[in-house]
Amino acid sequence: MKIICIGRNYIDHAKELGNKVPKEPMFFLKPETSLLRNNDPFYYPDFTKELHYEVEIVVKINKMGKHIDKRFAHRYYDRIGIGIDFTARDLQRQAKEKGHPWTKAKSFDFSAPVGNEFISKTEFASVQDINFKLEKNGQVVQQGNTRDMIFDIDTIISYVSSFITLKTGDLIFTGTPAGVGEVQIGDRLSAYIEERLLLDFEIK
Repeated sequence: MKIICIGRNYIDHAKELGNKVPKEPMFFLKPETSLLRNNDPFYYPDFTKELHYEVEIVVKINKMGKHIDKRFAHRYYDRIGIGIDFTARDLQRQAKEKGHPWTKAKSFDFSAPVGNEFISKTEFASVQDINFKLEKNGQVVQQGNTRDMIFDIDTIISYVSSFITLKTGDLIFTGTPAGVGEVQIGDRLSAYIEERLLLDFEIK
């Protein structure tokens, strides 16, 4: 199982970090050891002093596919969830300045908390009209709608599968809206799809 993360997939988020809006999907990988399940607490790592949350809609792949035509991409997933792409922003910044890969800023242990429940896509009128949000200590810090994605889910699946074979159980983090920010020890993060609480855990 692998975790595929799409970067800069919401215009406002790309701009808030001073990045150009991409012309094609950009993606990176997190290993399975990045998963944090069961609303377990997240322990603030000692290698960063600037840990950022990024809430994202997560798609679960339900069958193997490669070189998937966009017309058929909808057949390769049937459930939607929510997760957080934790980023050690200081490490990422240092890597970018040196022109180095920023894997260690994104792919460290437990950097991908995911809600235990995934919702059938049939429960939504359209997967391109899903509201989601993140609260920090009870205050909304991020909110978005999948209609604001630069590249929709089917485009992402088609594009990624032209490079990497998708397998059953793979997770695709589809990008984060504007509003990313820091977390501190003692914070509580709660993530929702529509009004459904699917992820709720503490920073320790």
